Amino acid sequence: MSNSAQTSAGSRISALLDENSFVEVGAYVTARATDFNMTGRETPSDGVVTGYGSIDGALVYVYSQDASVMGGSMGEMHAKKIAAIYSMAMKMGAPVIGLVDCAGLRLQEATDALHGFGQLYTSQALASGVVPQITAVFGTCGGGMAVSAALSDFTFMESTKARLFVNAPNAIDGNYVGKCDTAACQFQSEKAGMVDFAGSEEEILAQIRQLVSVLPANNEDDLSVQVCDDDLNRICEDLEGCVHDPAAALSRISDGGFFLETKAMYAPSLATGFIRLNGVTVGCVANRSASYGDDGETTASYDPVLTAEGCTKAAEFIGFCDAFNIPVLTLTDVQGYKADTCSERHMAKAAARLTYAYANASVPKVTVIVGKALGTAYLTMGSKSVGADIVYAWTGASVGMMEAESAVRIMYADEISGSDDAASLIREKTREYQELQSSALSAARRGYVDDIIEAAQTRKRVIAAFEMLFTKREDRPAKKHGTV
Repeated sequence: MSNSAQTSAGSRISALLDENSFVEVGAYVTARATDFNMTGRETPSDGVVTGYGSIDGALVYVYSQDASVMGGSMGEMHAKKIAAIYSMAMKMGAPVIGLVDCAGLRLQEATDALHGFGQLYTSQALASGVVPQITAVFGTCGGGMAVSAALSDFTFMESTKARLFVNAPNAIDGNYVGKCDTAACQFQSEKAGMVDFAGSEEEILAQIRQLVSVLPANNEDDLSVQVCDDDLNRICEDLEGCVHDPAAALSRISDGGFFLETKAMYAPSLATGFIRLNGVTVGCVANRSASYGDDGETTASYDPVLTAEGCTKAAEFIGFCDAFNIPVLTLTDVQGYKADTCSERHMAKAAARLTYAYANASVPKVTVIVGKALGTAYLTMGSKSVGADIVYAWTGASVGMMEAESAVRIMYADEISGSDDAASLIREKTREYQELQSSALSAARRGYVDDIIEAAQTRKRVIAAFEMLFTKREDRPAKKHGTV
């Protein structure tokens, strides 16, 4: 292994991969530039350790930037080494993991370094949807390297020392670090939505290993399937009581209580993540109206509506699942769209993208209506109308245009205003409307719901549905790609 591999760059690789599995590629590569005092300057491995190894026996390709060599800056040969790893990963069909600590563009190499960044971007664009791409930020990830992180499928960030930015906080007009640290993990996780997982360096490396274990190696070969030791017909007795928090509900449905949530701190009212059903990885999208602590107490509450940020987050997640043939399970409990001035700027487009993501995805799609499914927000959340293969509804679920009483007040406005007993009329018409237009049973009678099930039966019914859909094939219109 190169001299630079003895620094944090090499130690991170050793901690990430299976013991003694790493094989370095390009250990003797150094910078070619001779301008601006570069002559005779030592650049071991040109500041990046590249190679391959295994995680739980599965092949992965890794690059790890070495901040002790010119700050881990991106130069011509540095970029070529990473691009070469991408080329190998594409040929072999294996994930690429980048461990980032980069001062940015190497100024001494100017246009050569710029071209190198371009090569990296092209490699990532070509690999998108072919092999999973994971970036973990341990130090600085600024400027062009931040774009590279955004081109990845999943981004990890060390929570205390890592910095992720396109423009440094102090370079933004009217801002400074003390006012709003836009490069900090908290901002990038909660506000920007760039970061999927955050934690200490040790936690991040463990999280990467866990994520790799549930992902397919590429878009054609799924090596992530595991033997299921859990009862496929297990009854989930307490599922209905915790359905408001998908982290609790989905872990009860999943094999062995497994749930790996992505972007948990961003747009938390719409949860995305992975579970296992009969050993197979399944992507999940679920509305969240509450978060529970370890003691079961409610720690946060959310309106049962779709937000622009939540729609964008879910659309990207569904796009990833579709690219890698990962089935999608949706738990629907939504009553509309968020209504405020800020959301309205992006709401229609974001909802359109989520709707398109569901309609465009050809993987098996199962939806369970666990509460209320009202209006076009319900359509957006994986309804039968936008391509769900199987739709179940829990007993007591509501499916319709709006709340029954609200609909009655609109339809019978004149009768209510002229009635001597308006309250009685409203109750009567509300019951009638609920039965005929807003119940799960009325939706099932029209074919929009395939079956009404008990909450406790959810695990076995969903597993059976995905088993049936395993060989799904679906023809689509001939086109290059959609434009939404």
